[in-house]
Amino acid sequence: MGLIKFRILQNSNPKKCVIRVINERKMAEVLIEQPLNLTESAVTQLQRIKDEQKIPDDHGLRVGVKGGGCSGFSYVLGFDLKNEKDQEYDINGLTVFMEKSHAIYLLGIEIDWHEGLNNRGFVFNNPNAKDTCGCGTSFSA
Repeated sequence: MGLIKFRILQNSNPKKCVIRVINERKMAEVLIEQPLNLTESAVTQLQRIKDEQKIPDDHGLRVGVKGGGCSGFSYVLGFDLKNEKDQEYDINGLTVFMEKSHAIYLLGIEIDWHEGLNNRGFVFNNPNAKDTCGCGTSFSA
């Protein structure tokens, strides 16, 4: 099987993302209405943080990746203003910003909140990760 390339297309509907998948035999476009999932417990925790920190309503949740970490990429999760490279989504009542170029690393990811005796925090379940570090905050793709 040949190399599969992804290209994120500009879309007039800010709640949908179109990804063009190109390989040596065919080209297909896939419409993704929600590129990631936030569990109910994650949304509850994020709303609590937003309220406690008095984050303005014009800020949304930024989900992304950046180079670094034990495995090559680290996750970005925080509240921020929308910028020109962002796609905007409404996920479980929360405004989410994600740069188009990050979709190939984050497509299908589930962000959850765990609270237990041994751990407490956000958990990233990323189907695109080939390897993750022990703490779960970085991955390779």
